[in-house]
Amino acid sequence: QVQLVESGGGLVQAGDSLRLSCAASGDTFSRYFMAWFRQAPGQEQMFVASITWGGDLTEFADDVKDRFTISRDNAKNTVYLQMDRLKSEDTADYYCAASRARGSYWSNGYPYWGQGTQVTVAS
Repeated sequence: QVQLVESGGGLVQAGDSLRLSCAASGDTFSRYFMAWFRQAPGQEQMFVASITWGGDLTEFADDVKDRFTISRDNAKNTVYLQMDRLKSEDTADYYCAASRARGSYWSNGYPYWGQGTQVTVAS
């Protein structure tokens, strides 16, 4: 099974950009549908973006689709989340998730998770 490790979080100012990475190991990365979720303090985990196995199709939550980009490099076993024009409401712990099957907008559709990386956007 795949293991996932996120990196790239930190403290930034509103309007800044940040790129998160999620490195996979333990299995053939291209077999996995990948997604990013986030969880703000006191809130439930929410879908952010997803990308298909070959990277040809992506989906985004409405509140990020004009600002965030998801991509993957199967040769590097890594999925990325490029976050531009960050807002204070983007402050959350960000998690990457993997599924052999097509994933959904719901976290219970993903059996494999990283440990998360914290993003704080100061206004």
